[in-house]
Amino acid sequence: MKNTLLALAFATAGLAALPAHAADTNGWFINGNVGQSNLDKGVYDDDDTAFGANVGYRWALAPNFLFGVEGGYTDLGNFSPKGRPAGFADAEIKGWNLGVNGHFNINDNWYLSGRAGFFRADLQGTYGPLATPVAVDDHSNKWYAGAGFGYDFSNNFSVGLNYDYYKAEKNGLKFDPDVVSVSAEYRF
Repeated sequence: MKNTLLALAFATAGLAALPAHAADTNGWFINGNVGQSNLDKGVYDDDDTAFGANVGYRWALAPNFLFGVEGGYTDLGNFSPKGRPAGFADAEIKGWNLGVNGHFNINDNWYLSGRAGFFRADLQGTYGPLATPVAVDDHSNKWYAGAGFGYDFSNNFSVGLNYDYYKAEKNGLKFDPDVVSVSAEYRF
């Protein structure tokens, strides 16, 4: 165990010593994230693994601030109803997003980020009184927003920790899952 911790400490120190600069140029990017999604709404109180990917373009508006557009896909997972009441199926939320994002460098390596936009969800679930549940399998046109921070290893590569909130609602079925995730981004 001590050898593993020592090796991890040396690897972390080595990565911290890599040269990096604020990502202060225009360009394309692609990123992906994986993390823990949570849904606590009505009869649903469950967690699942979420993942997503985006592609986009950012413009340098200042030496340490970039503003861009993004589009991508997110799978927020499957969620089971509490106690498995009769007539209630698992909820499933996934969909496409289109929005804007910002990348603000605090110094040459550390950054803050934010994003928001339109979320077109493929929404499946059940709601209503326990005696007469109503099933929904439809699309929802709502929104998403998120914030994060991370580390730029170079002008082309970074990793981050993010919190994102997704709004999905259709025909009386209202979901609002949130996600805590780790992301990696490559800039062209």
